[in-house]
Amino acid sequence: QLQLVESGGGLVQPGGSLRLSCAVSGSAVNYYDIGWFRQAPGKEREAVSCIRRSGNITYYADSVKGRFTISRTDSRDWVYLQLNSLKPEDTAIYYCAAGRPILWTDSTRYNYWGQGTQVAVSS
Repeated sequence: QLQLVESGGGLVQPGGSLRLSCAVSGSAVNYYDIGWFRQAPGKEREAVSCIRRSGNITYYADSVKGRFTISRTDSRDWVYLQLNSLKPEDTAIYYCAAGRPILWTDSTRYNYWGQGTQVAVSS
């Protein structure tokens, strides 16, 4: 069993930055990849980024590549998503999730989810 808790969301102007945090606790933390997903009102959930359990492999959606950076602590109990150059279309609830997906974008392969943190980008 894993527990994930997101934090760090908020309201920011276009072009601004936020750092989202995902606290990971429970057994076998090292066993799981961690993904970030987002869901905007009226839209499908979207895979944003993922870091493999090795910590050496990361993935990004095309829409955030070059603007967002995923990282994790060596102890693997914190995973971060740095959001830079934010745009209004980045507005969504952001979730972190743990699993062992073959395809990192496959949300059905993530077993554990946090409650989400709201990011709003507006002037």
